[in-house]
Amino acid sequence: MGRNHRKVTGACLCGQVEFTVELPVKWCAHCHCTRCQRSHGAGFVTWFGVNKEHFTLEKGEKILSWVSSSKKSEYGFCSHCGSSMLFRSTKWLDEIHITLANVHNDIGLKPQAHVFFDTHVDWLNFEDRLERHVDPKAKR
Repeated sequence: MGRNHRKVTGACLCGQVEFTVELPVKWCAHCHCTRCQRSHGAGFVTWFGVNKEHFTLEKGEKILSWVSSSKKSEYGFCSHCGSSMLFRSTKWLDEIHITLANVHNDIGLKPQAHVFFDTHVDWLNFEDRLERHVDPKAKR
């Protein structure tokens, strides 16, 4: 489909939760926060954000589950296969964040930064030239 398409599709691992996202996306970044690391079992997670009205859940409403990760945020995952693919927060009321790995098409934007880089794992090397953002509230 290339970069000129207006929508992208995505799904969980088992395909029982499917969604459509209307482009363009607002941003794309690698998140290194410990919540993402633990909820995905990975060193970091690549997310992109869109306005909520640009996200449509096409299938799987009854098996899409949400779990709180803090007082202000929660992850959306498939209760059948466990794929964690969505994030929402009171910090960004008008947005929904989607894992790039669960999308089937090119979103038209490469990752722009590393966020919460102050909590990145020490067993991965990052030799790219992307900006590195830290949490100003993090304890040092």
